[in-house]
Amino acid sequence: MNKLRLYVLAFIMPLICSVKADEGMWLLQLMQQQHSIDMMKKQGLKLKATDLYNPNGVSLKDAVGIFGGGCTGEIISPEGLILTNHHCGYGFIQQHSSVEHDYLTDGFWAKTRAEELPTPGLKFTFIERIDDITSLVNEKIVNKEITEAESFSAKFLKQLADELFAKSDLKDKKGIAPQALPFYAGNRFYMFYRKEYTDIRMVAAPPSSVGKFGGETDNWMWPRHTGDFSMFRVYADANGEPADYNVNNVPLKTKKHLTISIKGLKEGDYAMVMGFPGRTSRYLTVSEVKERMEAMNEPMIQARTARQNVLKQEMDASAKIRIQYADKYARSSNYWKNSIGMNKAIVDNNVLETKAEQEEAFYRFAQQKGNTEYMNAVKNIDNAVAKTQPLVYERTYLSEMLLGAIEFSVGDKVFVQIKKALEENQPISDELKTQLQNQYNAIHNKDYDHEVDHKVAKVMIPLYAEVTPAEKRPHFYSFIEKELSGDYNLFIDSMYNHSIMANQANLDAFLANPTVEAMNADLSVRYYMTSVSKFREITAQYAPLAEELNSLHKVYIRGLEEMKLPVPSYPDANFTLRLTYGNVKSYSPKDGVHYKYFTTAKGILEKEDPNNRDFNVPAKLKELILNGDFGRYALPNGEMPVCFLSNNDITGGNSGSPVLNAKGELIGCAFDGNWESLSGDINFDNNLQRCINLDVRYILFILEKLGGCSHLIDEMTIVD
Repeated sequence: MNKLRLYVLAFIMPLICSVKADEGMWLLQLMQQQHSIDMMKKQGLKLKATDLYNPNGVSLKDAVGIFGGGCTGEIISPEGLILTNHHCGYGFIQQHSSVEHDYLTDGFWAKTRAEELPTPGLKFTFIERIDDITSLVNEKIVNKEITEAESFSAKFLKQLADELFAKSDLKDKKGIAPQALPFYAGNRFYMFYRKEYTDIRMVAAPPSSVGKFGGETDNWMWPRHTGDFSMFRVYADANGEPADYNVNNVPLKTKKHLTISIKGLKEGDYAMVMGFPGRTSRYLTVSEVKERMEAMNEPMIQARTARQNVLKQEMDASAKIRIQYADKYARSSNYWKNSIGMNKAIVDNNVLETKAEQEEAFYRFAQQKGNTEYMNAVKNIDNAVAKTQPLVYERTYLSEMLLGAIEFSVGDKVFVQIKKALEENQPISDELKTQLQNQYNAIHNKDYDHEVDHKVAKVMIPLYAEVTPAEKRPHFYSFIEKELSGDYNLFIDSMYNHSIMANQANLDAFLANPTVEAMNADLSVRYYMTSVSKFREITAQYAPLAEELNSLHKVYIRGLEEMKLPVPSYPDANFTLRLTYGNVKSYSPKDGVHYKYFTTAKGILEKEDPNNRDFNVPAKLKELILNGDFGRYALPNGEMPVCFLSNNDITGGNSGSPVLNAKGELIGCAFDGNWESLSGDINFDNNLQRCINLDVRYILFILEKLGGCSHLIDEMTIVD
């Protein structure tokens, strides 16, 4: 009977695999080994595996890179032109903005190379090479050079990466940064050689009324009408190598750029996304999903709701504050809404029940194999989670309400050094004074407003006390209770008005006469150092439990891989290069509701609301839409496509990723997931999971007709 069951299973698994082929964030270097290239061709792919990833030559992989520190971008011209999302470029657009030059509101269009704006702090990173180093790591574990727990540690992986890099043929190349990472919960390890370019210049950004049309109202929702794109350019030295900004640098002559297709698309067309998905947790147990919901998402939602209410009120009252806090608010609210949607989707999509079924199936599989390690895996994970959950809950509230929400702080290391010198009757060196001034400048930067932060603190510090028992709070709360009769306002007002780092005058007075008494009396020092101390205390308790969970997950995921065979498994996302494939596809989220797979500019006017900033429409864009002035980018019926859906498996980090057709041509830019499937980072739902993409034709239309940048279109390779 068991033999018959296994025979039937082996027969139907490839069929299941082809039906579910749109699930998976696949490693490019394993496509041949895992047969995913064959499954992709069944879906419609017309390329060879080496066209996608070629370790010995040029491939599509060479046109895709990391934009900044958390998004994807693609090269769309031989002159190093980068396409990414507007929300990915948002912080850098904001960096260039001021009340006088409000590029967030008005947009930015460089009409010549000389007008392209250098953007300090922005990097674009290509993946130069990927090596499998699993056997090397396993050999070190077997030889007891490291423990299994140490194989996961950032310290070991960095040391290993540096050692391998020093021996590699890339060691003398400019801009190469090595990175070693675990995959499949430490069952495999890969080494990435990343090539980082640091002279990146802003080229084009539509006004926020286009790039963020719909704002938070439409975020994670469908139908969508958001022109979520921006463009930058990679500059290099005369040899095409990475170099810091220099007026003599030139646009990078890239070895690969994407061809753009404006032929259009229809339901069922092949679509694939190549990019850098940030983090998924597809292999969590029921107890871990509950921990995510209760100890992470719920505290985050509560904390960010309170802070965002303060910021929104201040931003609505001042153009200066709106520009200063635009990026902070956008980043905060994005994950705030994601957490709300995730918790709802986990319940609506029966994720806990699905996970429980998987655990039962795994236990039966372990029994059949007689593998006690597998049989005990879930129980051991659950026991560890029972210990981690209260610590995660504590740490989330502390980081979200105090250390994350309140920006005003002190440089704890330099303060400790100054205090030690004073206690030893040593003079304060000019170097320490400079460090303290630099710390002050870092806090009071151009995007910080002391009074806004003061108002945030007045909400967050009392709120944290409401949700955290007295014995678990940082020590400054005891000071407030004992010395200030529990008067939070008195503490906060004094901290923001009289602390050493509150303003330049206070800092100058301290540097002119530094004393231990002044430091001991400083309430910002008391607040910040005791909060950091509490965070370190929680982290110290959590660290050994995290190591235990890492080892337990290694066993569990190895077992799940075995159980799924012959169907291949993909590892959780960890912001490394992946490919996901599927089709252009509509969906029906509930009874009586069906969403078609694309939207048009007609919907922009239907949503227009002059009294709501989220739904303002620029006058020129409205005129273009009303006149049907779409040029060659319109549909055959004369309408202008804006966004479309595909069932590609993406998550945060994929923002800005290229959406490619069966020939590897660019048809869109991925920018969001849909509300009904926000549990997708934990459990993929083939019926509901959708990737929301910006149609490349709308990008080109906005660039040409609204931005007047036909010179940029001229440098692209466009096919009908």
